[in-house]
Amino acid sequence: MTALMISPMLRTWDMARTKAFYTEVLGFTCRAEAPQWQWMALELDGLEIMFSGPNEHEGDKGPAFTGQIHVRTDDVDGMWARVQGRAKVCYEPEDMPYGSREFGIYDDSGYLLAFAQDLRA
Repeated sequence: MTALMISPMLRTWDMARTKAFYTEVLGFTCRAEAPQWQWMALELDGLEIMFSGPNEHEGDKGPAFTGQIHVRTDDVDGMWARVQGRAKVCYEPEDMPYGSREFGIYDDSGYLLAFAQDLRA
């Protein structure tokens, strides 16, 4: 077996707002969507995140993800310039002691997204 990709599926309670945040603020494109199933797949440079509406049988009340979505990039400061002032900030760009420059923002649903660039390369 060869694992080809990991693609998180996150819940959203407002599909249109989430689509707008990821496409307009972060630069993703909508690769596929099925409004009748409250589902969409968004893509940025080969990275995919899927979203679905809440499922009655799972009893979701709000974002329940613990942790963060960590995105490696080759231009963290360029991504910061794109999102600065357009998203709630968790932490601003900083050089970390482990050799990474990164920042964290919250998406429209409250999920923590971290963008990082390896400074050791």
